[in-house]
Amino acid sequence: MKINSGSINNSHSYKGFWNNKAVLKGLEAISEHGTTFVAATTLAMSTGIRPIAINLTPDVKKENKQYATTNSIASGLIKFGIVEAIAIPIENAVKKIDKNPEKYLTPQTIKALQGNAKTLAESRSYKFATQILKMGTGLITAIPKAMLTVALIPVIMNKLFPKKEEKKPNLNELIYSNDNNIFSSDFNNKELKTPSFKGGITEQTAKGIGKILNNNSVQNFVKKYSSQDTNIARNISIATDVLLTASFIHRTVRSEKIEKERKKALICNNVISTGITLAGGYSIDKLIQKNTNKLIENFKKSNGNNPKLNKYIEGINILRPTIIFALLYYGVLPILSTYLSDKIDKLTERNK
Repeated sequence: MKINSGSINNSHSYKGFWNNKAVLKGLEAISEHGTTFVAATTLAMSTGIRPIAINLTPDVKKENKQYATTNSIASGLIKFGIVEAIAIPIENAVKKIDKNPEKYLTPQTIKALQGNAKTLAESRSYKFATQILKMGTGLITAIPKAMLTVALIPVIMNKLFPKKEEKKPNLNELIYSNDNNIFSSDFNNKELKTPSFKGGITEQTAKGIGKILNNNSVQNFVKKYSSQDTNIARNISIATDVLLTASFIHRTVRSEKIEKERKKALICNNVISTGITLAGGYSIDKLIQKNTNKLIENFKKSNGNNPKLNKYIEGINILRPTIIFALLYYGVLPILSTYLSDKIDKLTERNK
């Protein structure tokens, strides 16, 4: 969709939208909790929209649909859980450093990263470094996520698609079931206690991040690449998708609990989805990014004196690719990938 820059400049309602406190607060929250936002979006789409899209795909074996649906749900649940276990302490630790950099960083580090910016939090180099740390949790957890996803697929298959003589539970029963060893029985307690990350874990994480940022080599790397037009969120997402798919294939081939005749379609489904996403999704994102440069410039004009301007822009740069890929990967691609993988599966069976 092409944006009419003239209408943007002349629209008071548009300017009012970007000045809206709720919008700015939302962009700030996305900036500070980018990984959480991506994981939450992924969870909602993978357990809702994608299963619907898969089951609407015509002329596909029922078993292949069931495995594709199960894979989507398992992937969403595991990704949200495992990423959040690491992402929350890191995001809260970065927030602590934002508020009190002198406590965790040396004067030399603050001077080097701040550059000509008014404050460290407004520095491009500092934001670049902390965004790598926050978004990098997805990359770090790609392999364990693939392992747990493959392990959870047979569990969900037995729950959602049981034998005829077994009772078929709904999704809520699956998540909160005592029989599911993946999830703790504490979910059944009426008073579920959420672990607190405000204490020692966050403080120790902040100190650890401080040590990383105090490293001269890290500072030199950040200053070198932050000055370039690098979309770090997009690049980390590419690396994460590739590593995750490769790990998923490896674990699926080795799994003894996934039906052998279903493995090929399941693997093809993931490869096709990832391949098209990387080839088409990022091209679309790049095109939209090019056409939204004017939008960003007008946003800067509307909030030029706001000390949190860089946070808002970072939030936009996380929001844009996340929404694009959510709609593409979980809404459109499942139909195509499920259909093609089923046809490949049938073709190889006929050739045998």
